[in-house]
Amino acid sequence: MIGNLKPLEILLIIAVIVLLFGAKKLPEMARSLGKSARILKSEAKAMKKDGEADDAATAAPAADQAQQPVAPRTIQAAPGDVTSSRPVSEPNRTTQG
Repeated sequence: MIGNLKPLEILLIIAVIVLLFGAKKLPEMARSLGKSARILKSEAKAMKKDGEADDAATAAPAADQAQQPVAPRTIQAAPGDVTSSRPVSEPNRTTQG
C-alpha cells in the first residue's frame, strides 16, 4: 500500500502531520522515537545475552558458579546516555546440596 503512494499524496500526508503536531514539536518527537528504538534494541540484546548466559550456566557445574564473584550488572539504554541506565535485579541463586 505504501509503495502505491504518489508524490502528491506523500506531501499531503506530511502537511497534515505538520499541521497536527506543529513544526517545533516534530524534531522532539523524532528524537524520542529514536531513543525509544535504541532502548528497545539494547533491552532485546541484553535479554538475548542473558538467555545465552543462563543456558551456559546450567551446563556448568554448580561449584564453579559458587566460586565466581557476582558483579552487579546494568543495562545501558544508549551509548553515552547514563540518565536512563538502571541496575538489573536478579533473584538470589542458592545451591541445594
